[in-house]
Parts: sequence; structure tokens; C-alpha cells
Amino acid sequence: MAPFLKTPEDSRGECAIDASTSPDTGKTTAQATAVQLVGITKRFPGVVANHDIRLSVRKGTVHALVGENGAGKSTLMKILYGMQKPDEGTITVDGEQVSFGSPADAIARGIGMVHQHFMLADQLTVLENIVLGSEKLHGIGGAARRKIVEISDRYGLGVRPDAMVEDLGVADRQRVEILKVLYRGATTLILDEPTAVLVPQEVDALFDNLRELKSEGLSVIFISHKLGEVLSVADDITVIRRGTTVGTAVPSETTPRQLAELMVGSELPTPETAESTVTDRPMIQVESLKLLADGESGRALLDDISFTIHEGEVLGLAGVEGNGQTELIDALIGLKHADSGVIRMAGQDITAQPTRKRREDGIGYIPEDRHRHGLLLESPLWENRILGHVTEKPNAKGFWLDPKGAQADTRRIVKEYDVRTPGIDVTAASLSGGNQQKLIVGREMSHKPRFLIAAHPTRGVDVGAQAQIWDQIREARREGLAVLLISADLDELIGLSDTLRVIYRGRLVADADPATITPEELGSAMTGAASGHLEHIEEGPEVPEDEAR
Repeated sequence: MAPFLKTPEDSRGECAIDASTSPDTGKTTAQATAVQLVGITKRFPGVVANHDIRLSVRKGTVHALVGENGAGKSTLMKILYGMQKPDEGTITVDGEQVSFGSPADAIARGIGMVHQHFMLADQLTVLENIVLGSEKLHGIGGAARRKIVEISDRYGLGVRPDAMVEDLGVADRQRVEILKVLYRGATTLILDEPTAVLVPQEVDALFDNLRELKSEGLSVIFISHKLGEVLSVADDITVIRRGTTVGTAVPSETTPRQLAELMVGSELPTPETAESTVTDRPMIQVESLKLLADGESGRALLDDISFTIHEGEVLGLAGVEGNGQTELIDALIGLKHADSGVIRMAGQDITAQPTRKRREDGIGYIPEDRHRHGLLLESPLWENRILGHVTEKPNAKGFWLDPKGAQADTRRIVKEYDVRTPGIDVTAASLSGGNQQKLIVGREMSHKPRFLIAAHPTRGVDVGAQAQIWDQIREARREGLAVLLISADLDELIGLSDTLRVIYRGRLVADADPATITPEELGSAMTGAASGHLEHIEEGPEVPEDEAR
């Protein structure tokens, strides 16, 4: 056991008041406990998700919960939020033992949860999203508006009640989700991977919001795989591994490497690619691609997009979500057809080809939203192995599906990619988000693609799985794979890419050198600011702010 940890056995005598040391005075102070979980155990058929887990969250603090994929973090938070009931153990809130039968019970006791995948209705305003389901609190009119503005101003969230959610960027949507749980009276917030899709400046703004929340006495449970961020924002850290609590860590006495080793038994990986494998053979050529929005506006979602990706090259595309990345992916994979422009693959015009033909010709696809575009959540793993490759071996023999072949290969993927599952017949929904991602990556890499669209390939995976996915991309790159990499992890984007482009309001606006640019400079460029390490491309006409998405 590492010396900076307090083991679960050291914590068995904890009660509703913890003794803690003030970083300002060094004196011991008494601090009430907001939430305490003791002996939490949860079993599912064939697997024990949680075993004797202990977690104690002090009031007015940010408490980080870290662990590898499948460690039991999501199950534990679902139990705390009333989505599942534990088989054993107790939950104490503000010193009183409770039992939750639903999220409504948890909300009534001041527990709120902001999920990694936002739960907002795009076609409604911010106000309508916030009051939806809680109309009895403050109505739907002036009183509700005043309450929303009051909460927003109090915690520095900067939320505009009349804004349409579909017009908001990802950081603003996240603030709406936070305000939504505060509106319902939450005093303990669970944030699941809140920085996964934010650029560095947005992460800083979020952390300012969290510090404001805890200064008002609220408590935050912060779930993340980004260990540097955990150490910068957390007051306490609890580490769980294989479904049980390993111990607690003090951020000021801990390093990312120590946390990584404790979580997965290995050092913190880095995405840097040492050698260049870029050839002079173009694999993907995009020329003057333009895609217009449906409807009367007909505004350009993509405008004059041109780039080339060679065999053995990783082209990193940096941009705040909502600036055209999704539309570019859809055009490349064939889900949408461009209004003008040309897409060539190995010299062949594929602009009008259907998606299945593009897949059969060697385009791999790791989607940005694994739930919507990567998995059938209620289907078993081996059926998910077939998705996107229904006509290819080992999933098919001639014109017929080959279930046995798909099942055998799913077992191989589960083993090689360390997908934590009791078997291949369980549904994809039963896996943690990180294990779902490993299954998708394994499926796509198994078909030896010539061109890989990798959208957030390591989102929601732990440091061990992250290193494995990076190794897979680097190895395939050495063998000639061309990659379009889209990621909100700017260290990953800079480290893996041979070439960097910046997309802003549907246009490629700048090139960057991965060898010299910093994450902060790249993050600024993504928001439209200039940087000395960027080569700016001549821009087209200015797009009105309310049309830029």
C-alpha cells in the first residue's frame, strides 16, 4: 500500500464528523460529512460490481472517485442516486441513514447527478429544460425564471434562461445540467466525467464553478480518468479497483503516476509518437467539400473543406464540439452526402458511395457517440461485434451470417482488449462506458482498415485502456493506416498527430505543428483566438454568432 493512502480499514470508525487539517492554518478542524457509504455491495448475474465499498464525502469539498473501467464507479453512483438498490451496506446523508427507491428519493434528499451524456431536449429553451418535471417547485413562468437567474448568478454559471439548448456549446450545456440539479435543491452533486469534452479554458471555468459551489457549502463527487485534473481540483480522492475500495489519497501528497499505478498497476501513459511513418501516398483526399443545413436557412455546416491524409499519417482535427466535426464525419462515412466537393479514397471517387460500400472498402469508424452510432445497447456483445461489418468475415459466410464465427471473434476481442464482462451474451448496456468503448475499438481494428475515423477514441476509458488504444493506433499507423483523429483530449491530439488542423464554424481555419504547439494555444485557436504557433488559413465571410454551430 502506497504511503499516501488511508486504507478502508483505517476509515471503519468514521462517523458524521471527520477530523481534517486546514491547509491554511495546519490546525485540525471538524467538518460534517455530507454523504457516507459503508459496506456497499452489489451483485449482478456472473459478476460482483461492488464489494464492501466505503466512501465518505465531507461537506463543502470536491471528492474525486477514480478507478479503471469496470471498477464499479458507475454502479456505486447509480446506487447513491437511487437508480439501483445495494444488496448490502448503508447510505447516510447528513448523518441520517437513508434508503433510495428511485432518483426522486435521492433528489428529495439533496443528491443530484450530471450524467456524462447530457439529458437535455435540444428543441426547448434552457428554462423549459430546467423546469421540466419540476413544475411544482416554482411554476413555469416568472418565479421559475427569477430562481434560475438567482442560482446562475450565485454560482457564476452565466446561464441564459431563454437560449435554445440546440444553440449552446458543450460547456454551456454542462452548466445548464448543473443548474438543473441545483434548481431541484441538490446539495451534493455527482459529476460523471465532466471534463471529457471540454477544452482547457472550459475546464478552468468549470473548476471555478466547482470552487464557488463548495465555498457555499455544497459537495461534489467528481468522477474522472484525467488524473492531473483530479489532483488539481479535488480535496480528497477515493480509489476503487475491481469493485472494492483501495483507499483514500491526499492530492497534495500524491502524483498522477502514483494514482495510475494504484488504479491499474502501471505507469501513467503518454500519447507521444516518436517516429514519423507518413508516406507520400495519399489515402484520403477531400476537395472543396460543402454541406448545407436542411430547411430554409440552407447555411453551410461545412464550407470549402479540403485536406489530404497519407498512408501512415494521423491528421488531428481540433475544434470545440459543434463546429462541423460531426457533419464531416457523416460526409466521410456516407451518412450524409455533400452538396458539392469530392472525396477520394486511394484515388477512387467515393463521394456518392453508400456507407456499406465504404466500410467494405476499408473505412473503420469509432463514433463520437457510442450509444447512438456504435452499439445496440440491448443486444448481446457478439451481435454488436457484427455491426458495420455484416458482410465481412468472420461475421458472414457468403450471403449468410455466421453467428459462431462472430461469437468466437468476440471472445478474442474481449480477451485482447480486456473488455470486463462475465461473457459475450450479456447486453452492451450492462458494460461500463469504458468497456463499451474497448469493444468498439477492438471491433474496428480487427478488420485492418485502410482509413480510420477515430472520434474521441479514448473518451471514458482508464489509463491502462488508453495506453492500449494508443498502441493499437500507432501500430496500425506503422503498417500504413491513415487516421482522422478527433479528440477533446488535447494532449492526446497533439501527441498522436502528425498534422494538426483547426475547425471553426464549419471551416478549416488554421494548421498547427504538433511538435511546438501547447494544449493552451490549441485550445485558444479552437475558440477563434489567434496563436503564434498557428498558420492561419484565409477565412471566408464571417458567420453570424447565432448561426455558428
